[in-house]
Amino acid sequence: MRTVLALAAAISLSVAGTAAFAQKAQAPASAAKCDNPNALGVARVVEIDTTGGPGFGFEHFKAYDFLQDKEVVLTFDDGPWPGHTPAVLKALADQCTKALFFPIGKHAGWHPEILKRVVAAGHTVGSHTWSHKDLSRMTTQEATDEIEKGIAAVSIALGGKPIAPFFRFPALRHPPEMLKYLAERNVGIFSTDLDSFDFKVRKPEQVIKNVMSKLASKGKGIILMHDFQQTTASAAPELLKQLKEGGYKVVQITGQTPTEPKKEYVDMVLKEMGGGLDEARPMSSVIKTIQSN
Repeated sequence: MRTVLALAAAISLSVAGTAAFAQKAQAPASAAKCDNPNALGVARVVEIDTTGGPGFGFEHFKAYDFLQDKEVVLTFDDGPWPGHTPAVLKALADQCTKALFFPIGKHAGWHPEILKRVVAAGHTVGSHTWSHKDLSRMTTQEATDEIEKGIAAVSIALGGKPIAPFFRFPALRHPPEMLKYLAERNVGIFSTDLDSFDFKVRKPEQVIKNVMSKLASKGKGIILMHDFQQTTASAAPELLKQLKEGGYKVVQITGQTPTEPKKEYVDMVLKEMGGGLDEARPMSSVIKTIQSN
């Protein structure tokens, strides 16, 4: 049985009665004001102590049942991606709410300006490996490299800053030896309570139906989506609207102690991707089309 003592060991809860409080906890002052009086907002901010690598999401981990009835955690994988991630960010901003992002390291290296926008908007950013390979099919060293290069790449894209201490395995496949490794790194692991399967469908309304029908059955949960998917980017505004209308409340996830990248992997990523990622200006401020035929 899950006990109150076990829950308290990994999670401390900061209850916020309004969206403004939640935004103040993570976002810069410019993002603190919410102009939508009917916004979904953020009901609570949860700070997680990731010592020992606790796992979350009932599909794989049963120890920490921290969500109350009608509460959800919004999570997005595989970004950042041009067009799609900015559209998701706009939908979240319009509803004054927050999410947890798990970017792929290579994508972070290709589009650091987009990932910087995710953090600037007050969202939490963990990691999702370097190239989204199935770690269960790799040697321990290869899998370690995938994890650490992913952490390093996200950190570099964010200007050399530590990142949130959260990780999601590609395809939700959790090799025991890598669970042990992340526990030693004090990185929390996120599985899911309900999968939108947005990577399998092509219509936004189907993504919305998948999420809302599963929530109606489960009553709460960590929702797995992908900001890499155009379908999800298109579905996000209506999905958030239906969450609000359905009486669901968003819980924002934050980490107590950030994860620092290992220097050897920072060097490895910089060598592979090229320098300048940490200082890159937004592409739109460097390159613009002045004539086209």
